Amino acid sequence: MIAPEPPTIVAELPSESEARARLRWQSIGWALLAGVSAGLMSLPWGLEMAIRSGGCGLFYGLLAFHLQRVDPDDSHLQAGLVGAICGVRSLGLPLSLENLRTDALALLIVELLQAWLPLIGSALLLNGLHRFLPASRP
Repeated sequence: MIAPEPPTIVAELPSESEARARLRWQSIGWALLAGVSAGLMSLPWGLEMAIRSGGCGLFYGLLAFHLQRVDPDDSHLQAGLVGAICGVRSLGLPLSLENLRTDALALLIVELLQAWLPLIGSALLLNGLHRFLPASRP
């Protein structure tokens, strides 16, 4: 008696253009998620601060997605990216060095926290989602 041949499973691989389109949408999704979350986190400090943080969050999301595709295990590079984007955000702070007062350091720290916390929160959100949703890996 001849045993029946096991069924052959043929999986169609997506074409290169479909794969590129999927990666493009994932990249846009990461950017929007980071931008919206950073903007919402800084909204209590005003609309201008939310727009600035949201823009930096968009930039961070794009870079984080592509960094994840290049070297997903380099956490030092990912942390450096967060620091670099926070530094870019800090350059746009409306700090006035003309009238230095005794509370200037406290004011500087508060403004830096207002600028950095939404971006760090956005980075943590993206990293957490990436770890808990393995299907979203590029």
